[in-house]
Amino acid sequence: MFENKENRTDLSTLGEFGFIEHIAKSVSLKNASSLKGIGDDAAIIDNGNKMTVVSTDMLVEGVHFDLAFHPLKHLGYKAVTVNLSDIYAMNATPHQITVSIAMSNRFSLEAIEELYVGIFMACERHEVDLVGGDTTSSTSGLIISITAIGTADKEDVVYRNTAGVNDLVCVSGDLGGAYIGLQLLEREKKIFVENPKIQPDLEGNDYILERQLKPEARKDVIAKLKEQKIKPTAMIDISDGLSSDLLHICKQSDVGSAIYEEKLPIDVETFNAATEFNLDPLICALNGGEDYELLFTIKQEDYEKIKSIKEVSVIGHITEKNAGVSLVDKSGSIHPIKAQGWDALLE
Repeated sequence: MFENKENRTDLSTLGEFGFIEHIAKSVSLKNASSLKGIGDDAAIIDNGNKMTVVSTDMLVEGVHFDLAFHPLKHLGYKAVTVNLSDIYAMNATPHQITVSIAMSNRFSLEAIEELYVGIFMACERHEVDLVGGDTTSSTSGLIISITAIGTADKEDVVYRNTAGVNDLVCVSGDLGGAYIGLQLLEREKKIFVENPKIQPDLEGNDYILERQLKPEARKDVIAKLKEQKIKPTAMIDISDGLSSDLLHICKQSDVGSAIYEEKLPIDVETFNAATEFNLDPLICALNGGEDYELLFTIKQEDYEKIKSIKEVSVIGHITEKNAGVSLVDKSGSIHPIKAQGWDALLE
């Protein structure tokens, strides 16, 4: 089929999420067991007593990672954990993964074995099994596609579209570190390319480097929520940036939100490194992406319980839709939040 160039629409005009919405309009779920399709962190399949939770992510060399500074072992680990993060974001437990890889002939067996060392490490940490996949050749570098499969009881599943007015907005961990880690790695690569005699200066930046190269899926936070008998009213993992992912929850739940600058968790190393790069740590926290923390809402009556989980910060609350989605800065001024995080089709 030949493309009619007169009616051509560039994908960049839609962006990743606009493209997904466009495709979703043509999708019709015909099976009663297909409980949730496109539009959340994972699909939900009703198998009676248990829900099957399925999510797929693809990592493409030159788009999602740069092998100039991303060790293959770390890349394998990251490829798995970013998928498992989607399963945890549905309040589910991952059990299996499949791994499909396309690679060019510049990769040796030993190099691919190193990649799988990281994959196996992530499987071991999260107690999931590698049960299959596919391999093929590639003319454009390395491509990794992983599907994660998990389960949850029907009453435990948490979606993006169920946040309610007056719910509290919470986030795990801290924000912006992965983005700053990437800035550091790209700076040192540029210096090395210009002068290979200069070795990378990464000393003292272990935390932000790990946030970028070897992120963790928050299995621990899900476990603590269950210990405290807290079921989030809505949840998403922060892959595209706090601003973008908060807007996902608000749009799908048909609500607004107010979050507070002074409540946003930013690690001191992230703050200092951002300052060194002449970047605003707040903007990095809002728009950086790849933190893979959990952004979720809870009922106000769960506030005392959530305070006991030190890995979680309450950063705001859900409002009526007409109030919009906004950031309240330290002076009390209100700023509308716009989606300025990662968009795969705009890069």
